[in-house]
Amino acid sequence: MRTRQAGRVVLALAVAGAVLAPPALAQAAEPPRVDLRADVDRDGTAGVTGVTDESGEDTWSVGRGALFLPNIDDDSRRCRPPAADTPDAALARCNDAADGRVNGAADAADLARVRSVPAAGLSDDATGSVQVTTGAGRVRVFLKRADAWTAVTGATRLTAQELRAGVEFGVEGRDVIRDSGVWDGRAVIRLTVTSAAGTAADDVTLRAAPLLTHHNLQNTQRVLVTEVRGNDPYARGQQQFVKGLLRQVQAAGVTAPVVKFRQYGDVWAQDFVEPAYVGMTGAGGRPQTIRVMLRSAQARPAGRELYTRLRGPGIGVVQARGRETRGWETLNSFGNLETIPPYTAQGGRSYPAGRIIMGRRESGGARPSREIRALLRSQGLQNPLLLDTSWLHVGHVDEFVQFLPADTPRGWRIGIADPQAGLDLLRMAQREGHGGTRMFSVKAADGMLPPQETIAQALASRHLVSDNTMAAERIRANLDVLKRETGVTDAEIVRVPALYTRGIESDASGTRMPLLRRVGGTLDGMRDHGQQGLLARDGAAAVPTVTTSAYVPGAVNGILLARDRYLAPRQWGPVIGGKDVFTAAVTAAYRKAGIKVSYIDDWYTYHLGMGEVHCGTNTLRDTSAPWWGAPAAR
Repeated sequence: MRTRQAGRVVLALAVAGAVLAPPALAQAAEPPRVDLRADVDRDGTAGVTGVTDESGEDTWSVGRGALFLPNIDDDSRRCRPPAADTPDAALARCNDAADGRVNGAADAADLARVRSVPAAGLSDDATGSVQVTTGAGRVRVFLKRADAWTAVTGATRLTAQELRAGVEFGVEGRDVIRDSGVWDGRAVIRLTVTSAAGTAADDVTLRAAPLLTHHNLQNTQRVLVTEVRGNDPYARGQQQFVKGLLRQVQAAGVTAPVVKFRQYGDVWAQDFVEPAYVGMTGAGGRPQTIRVMLRSAQARPAGRELYTRLRGPGIGVVQARGRETRGWETLNSFGNLETIPPYTAQGGRSYPAGRIIMGRRESGGARPSREIRALLRSQGLQNPLLLDTSWLHVGHVDEFVQFLPADTPRGWRIGIADPQAGLDLLRMAQREGHGGTRMFSVKAADGMLPPQETIAQALASRHLVSDNTMAAERIRANLDVLKRETGVTDAEIVRVPALYTRGIESDASGTRMPLLRRVGGTLDGMRDHGQQGLLARDGAAAVPTVTTSAYVPGAVNGILLARDRYLAPRQWGPVIGGKDVFTAAVTAAYRKAGIKVSYIDDWYTYHLGMGEVHCGTNTLRDTSAPWWGAPAAR
C-alpha cells in the first residue's frame, strides 16, 4: 500500500505586450517511489522484479502471504544451563529473539526477508526510515549492511545510495501467537522515504508462522523417552524398557539417537511435552523450520528439562501456563492431544496441517486449560476438536484412538480400540473350553505377582462386561463425531481388540477380581510413577462415578515408528494353543491395514500406572513439507 505527498508545481506565464506567450512549465522533481516486497508467494525470495510478490502484499491467507518465524530457538547456544533454582519465567525468556542481535548464520536463516525495489531516480537528499505499524513489540526488524545485520530503531536512517541500490531487511518474531484476541500474528512493516520533492511510503504485511502439532503422516525422525536412574525394581524395569525401545527404534530405521530425559524421573514423556514446529520457505526455496517443544500447562518439573535437554539450534520451548495451571490436571497432559492428518471437513473447511483432538470430561464440564486451548485455536489452522473422555479414569484421547498412514486417496485411517472385539475373544475362548486358562500370561518380576484370574472368572466378574459395554458405547459416540467431521467411512477404520476395567472388584464369594493392581509402583518398594498420584493432585475435579483404564494393555496406545512399522505394548493375554489370543488378533488387525506390529513389554513400567508405550514416549517428526501445500484429501 503506497502513500505519497506530491511536490509543489509552479506554472509561470510570460506576457509580452498584448501577445500571450506559450506557458513556461516549471515542475519540481517527482516525489520518491517506494516499493517494499516480502515473500508473498512463499518461494523463498522477496522478489523485486515482476508482480508475484506485490499482488496481495497487504493481505494474508492460508495459501498465500508472507510469513516470519517466531525466533525462539538458541542457534548460538547462548542460553547456558540454568541454575536449579532458575524460575520458569526466566527459563522461557532466553532465546534468539531475546536480544537485538543476529546470532550467526543459522540465526540469520531464521529471518524472513523483506526488500525494497531499487529506486534509481532518487535525489541525493532522500532518506528512508522503517516502522512496524502493526505488531510493534511483537517483532524485530534488522537491516543488512555490508553483510552485517543491525537492529532497526527509530533513529535508523537509510541513505539515498542505499535506497537506489535496494535495501534488505530481516524480520523475526519475538514469540508465538498465544491469543489472537490480543495479537493475531500480523506485522505491518512500513518503509518511508523523504526528500525535498516529497514523502512516500509503502507497507507490506507478514504473519507469524502458525505453531503446528505433528501428525502421523510425517515420518518419525527421533524418539524421546525418560530413563530412570537407580537400582530399585521400578528403575530396573524402566531401564529394560528403554533398552528394548532402542532396539525397536533402530530396527525401524530411525537413525537419530534417542533423547533420554534423566533429571526428574517423570516417565510420562508423552504428557509433559508436545513437539510442534513453525515453518516458512527459506533461502533457495528450502523449508526453514524451528521445532517448538510445547510444555504442558501443568505445575510439572519435568518440563524444565526441555530447556537443558532439547533447546538449542533449531529447537525452542514454549510454555502455555497461566491462571488455570492447576497442579497436574490430567486433561492438560499431552497424551490428551493427538492430531488428525490433513483433510477437508464435511462442511468444506480444509485442514492442510491436520486438526487437533483433545478430550474433555463432558459429564463434569472439565476441559483442558483455557490458555492452551486459546494458543492452539489462535494459530488459525488446527482448532481443537473436543471429544468426550469422561469415561476414562485418566481421560486421554490416546487411550482409545489413533491415526494411521494408508495407501488410499485420503492417505490415512482411524485406528480405534474395540472393547466388543475384546469381549468376543474371551467368550469364544470360553465356548471352546478354555475358560480355565489364565487371563494374563505375564510373569512375576521383582516381587510383583501377576494377576491370577481365569478367562471365566474375568467374564463372571461384577463389572468387566458392563464396563466394556459402556466403553464400547462411548467409543462409538466419539467415532461418530470423527466420522461426521472428516467423512471417514467404516472401511477406513481399523478396529483393534481392547478391554477396559474400573480396577479391583469383588465377586459374590469375596474373591478380589480382576486382580490387576492399579498402583503404578507402590508395591514391594517400587516408587509411585503411576498416574494416580497425578489425579490425586487435581483435587475435587468432577468425574463420573465409573471410569476405566486398559485391562489388557491398550494396543492403540503405541507409537508409529515408520509408515508401516508400529510399536505396541505386549498384550500378555491368555495363551491358547501356544498363541496369545490378543496378540494374534491385534497383529491381524494392523496387518490388514498394511502395518507390521512389534511389541514391547510395558506391564510393570507403564501399564500398571494406567498408561502404555505411547504415554511413555514421544516423537519428533519430519517438518520439511510445507503446511500450506497440496489440497487436503477428502
